[in-house]
Amino acid sequence: MTLKKLSQPILLLTTALVFFYLIQFIVFTVPQAQAEAGGLAQKIFYFHVPSAYALYLSGAVCFVASAGYLYRPSDTWDSWSRAGAECAVVFGCMVLLSGPLWAKKAWGVYWTWDPRLTTLLLSVVIYIALVVMRAFTGDGDAERKFAAGFGILGTVNLPIVHYSVKKWGGNHPTVVGEGGGGLADPNMRLALYLGFLAMTLLAVLLLIARARLAQTNAKLLALEEHAAVEGLLESP
Repeated sequence: MTLKKLSQPILLLTTALVFFYLIQFIVFTVPQAQAEAGGLAQKIFYFHVPSAYALYLSGAVCFVASAGYLYRPSDTWDSWSRAGAECAVVFGCMVLLSGPLWAKKAWGVYWTWDPRLTTLLLSVVIYIALVVMRAFTGDGDAERKFAAGFGILGTVNLPIVHYSVKKWGGNHPTVVGEGGGGLADPNMRLALYLGFLAMTLLAVLLLIARARLAQTNAKLLALEEHAAVEGLLESP
């Protein structure tokens, strides 16, 4: 077996081990936060924030690949654009599901039209629309270029999501970064770093797997079209 064929199983195993250690570390070692921060529910934070980071990473891949396709169309660029959009939907949904569970304990409600939540929802809806469009429309050059433009639009909104709290305020807490409340216990910070590592590995794994699948499908479609032109698909 070649090194390239071994790389994905190794990545899968590494990701699984990191997640296993992260979960047990959060459950048994990381202290519970104060009641104002949600108490036990605050531990969702160590998955919630890294999921948002993985969303940005997937969106960045979609942006670069979409721009690359518009500059020089190819199956490779299109495959990575698709992978970025689909992974952005996955991680965006993880953020939108985990956030309200924490918010219910910290804010008393599952959802408020907080600037960050609203702009994040808009980005995820754009990516969902892009994925649905690619699934139910043709795969010609015009459709791919339109999808690439749509992918760039979805990613351009992500910096607005990130800086919306500083710009417009809202209920969303700033825990890390300038003006943040910080994580008092060292184990809290370590859990967050492990969360970033775990989500990064998961994002890379999903992006590679989905891009390879899209490239394989593109090659299969090209072979079918060639066979149709040569008359090889005609029944005897």
